[in-house]
Formats: sequence, structure tokens, C-alpha cells
Amino acid sequence: MSAVQTPPPVTIATEGTRGRDPRARAPRASRPGRRIGAGSPRPRRSGMLTAVMVVFTVYSFAPLAYLVINSTKTQSSLLSTFGLWFGGHVNLIQNLHDTLTYNGGIFLQWFGNTLLYVVVGAGGATLLATVAGYGMAKYAFPGRRAVFAIVLGAVAIPGTALAVPTFLLFSQVGLTNTPWAIILPSLISPFGLYLIWTYAIDAIPMELIEAARMDGAGEFRIFFTIGLRLLMPGVVTVLLFAVVATWNNYFLPLIMLSDPRWYPLTVGLNQWNAQATGAAAQPIYNLVVTGSLLTIIPIVAAFLFLQRFWQSGLAAGSVKA
Repeated sequence: MSAVQTPPPVTIATEGTRGRDPRARAPRASRPGRRIGAGSPRPRRSGMLTAVMVVFTVYSFAPLAYLVINSTKTQSSLLSTFGLWFGGHVNLIQNLHDTLTYNGGIFLQWFGNTLLYVVVGAGGATLLATVAGYGMAKYAFPGRRAVFAIVLGAVAIPGTALAVPTFLLFSQVGLTNTPWAIILPSLISPFGLYLIWTYAIDAIPMELIEAARMDGAGEFRIFFTIGLRLLMPGVVTVLLFAVVATWNNYFLPLIMLSDPRWYPLTVGLNQWNAQATGAAAQPIYNLVVTGSLLTIIPIVAAFLFLQRFWQSGLAAGSVKA
């Protein structure tokens, strides 16, 4: 009598198990009440980073908040009331009027001088750095390594260390106490040149330049129609660095200029601050605070306006792999 063979168990393939080995063990269900990743230090670390960023943000905006709040106070209330509470919009309007009209409107003249130094100095520095950086990145010439070493050495030297030698040089040629004493040193930006140089190496493919040359385009046309557009994020970065450095320049104008008519805002506001806190103090400390607020508004506006030019990947897809 033969033994009855038991048929093998029928496995029903569902959508989740189709194509799997039927002998494979199904995953065990997670225990109820236990969350995946429980006990991980990530939430605590994220909370600490958030707290640090909040503290850093408050610390960064505290001087700006102080200027905005205390610009709404008179001279007497500025020194006698709580420093982080508003005075009144009427006081703000009066402070703005007094700041712009004090001493024959000298603040507006200082503002115009600063704009002149920024437009000519920072704009020229950006243009020279862009042209030189592009040329050094895309053209081979004798002495390229020596120029690279000189540029790096110039980046490492702070501008304040060159202020006194620059003053002695300009005094020999009679350029001190003139706008050229501020504009000419501002045209040199070794860091901007180095930044454009390193950015142009990867931002502008040589295949794109060779294709433009084969189509008959000249070198200047290639630079202005192709290179400058691809370098725009780097150019904007260099421009912002140059604008901020020229706008906040203090030590060089302090030793170069003796005529208040050519002062920039930094030196002029410092002169007002000395008048407000000296032995024969004048009641103009509220003008110093209001003038400082007016001084930072153009820089904030420049950042907000130029940030849209910070875009990456402009050359993505221009060269086939």
C-alpha cells in the first residue's frame, strides 16, 4: 500500500510578495508604541543649532534695531530713557530734517562724496578685476605663475598696512586732500581679481570659446557676449565686496583728507560723534544716530537688489558631455 503524498502548500502571490522567494521570512511588525529613530540625538542637536542661530540673528540685528529705535528720540530723551523703546514718529521726522540740514547740509555733501567714491572706485575695481581675471584664466602667457604669486601675496596684505605708504606716495605727487586720493587706491582689488580668476576657470568652458572663435567672433565680442554673462554671479559678488569696502572705508580717507568738503560718510559721522562727546559737547548725538541709520540704508538696498543675480548653473547644458 503506497503512502499518500501530501501536495505542497499553495502560495498565493499578492502584489507585495510577487517575485519574492516564498521561503523568505516576512518582516516582523514593529512593536506598538515604539517610534523609529527614538533616542536619536538628531532632534536635540537640531534644537541646539536652532537656538544658536536665533541668538546669532538677534545679536546681528541688535545694532540695527538700536539705530531704528533711537532715531525716534530727541537729544534729551536719547540719554534719559530706555534704549530699546521708541520715542515717536514726530521726533524721527525732525531728526531727519535736522540731519540733512545741519551745518548747511554737509551730510548730503558727504553722502554725494561717498557715492562718487563707490561708483568710480568700486565700479572701476570690479571692471578691472573682471577683465584681468578672465584674461588670466583663459589665456596662456609667459610669467603667468609669477603673476599668480603676486596676486596671492597682495591678497594677504591688509589694506591698512598700505595706507601710510600710499599717503607718502600721493603727498609727493600732490594728490592728497583730493578725491583721487580715495578713488585710485580703491581701483585695486587683488581679492576680486583672484575670485574672478578662480570662478572663470570652471564657469566658462574652453569649448564654448573655441566654438565662438570658429564662428568668427573676436576676443572682445566673446568676452562681452559670452564670458561676461557667464561670469555675472562672480561679478556681482566682487561688486558687493568692493562696494562694502569702499562705503565703509575709514582709515584711508582719515589720513588722506583734511578738507571736510571731501569727507565720506564714515569720517564725517565720526567728526560729528567727536563734537557730541568732546569737552565742549554739542547736542547733536541724535543726529549721529540718525545719520548712521541713513548711512546703512543704501548698503541694505544694494544687497536686496543684487541678490537676484546670484544664480548658479548658468552654463549648465551649454557643453555636451
